[in-house]
Amino acid sequence: MAEALLRHRLDERGVLAHVGSAGFLEAGLPAMDDAIATMADSGYDLSGHRSRIVSVDMVNQADLVITMSHDHAIELGVMVPDAWPRYFQIQDFLRRVDSTGWRRQGSPFSTWLKAVGGSRTRAGFLTANREDDVADPVGQSRQQYELTKCLLDELCTKLAAVLR
Repeated sequence: MAEALLRHRLDERGVLAHVGSAGFLEAGLPAMDDAIATMADSGYDLSGHRSRIVSVDMVNQADLVITMSHDHAIELGVMVPDAWPRYFQIQDFLRRVDSTGWRRQGSPFSTWLKAVGGSRTRAGFLTANREDDVADPVGQSRQQYELTKCLLDELCTKLAAVLR
């Protein structure tokens, strides 16, 4: 859901970016029926989506990696320790941007990203508050999928504005 929402929000702003999603479980699985139906209600087609396993190459090629959960960010830290300055939980990232400020036009993305994550430490990250997690609605009601979609749309709208 987040991939489709972020891609749409970036497209609305004319931001050229490769948006992809991957996880840590199994590759090749379709989106859950409730996710497909929930997103279809808002005009998004997830029927062709298939899950992918996150790889070291994916992370190394990304300028920014956004996770929904603290556990996923920790798994990335184990998998690709050197990429730590480029991955964030979405809510933590947006809060840090609010504090640091948006990237100035012409400023290198990597320089701005370093400033956004400037006060983070690896030790602090490991003990971070998990209240920033976006709960996975798998196995829950259709209503929970709708609530998750609404939260993700709000977060992806903010993220797209920041990445403009």
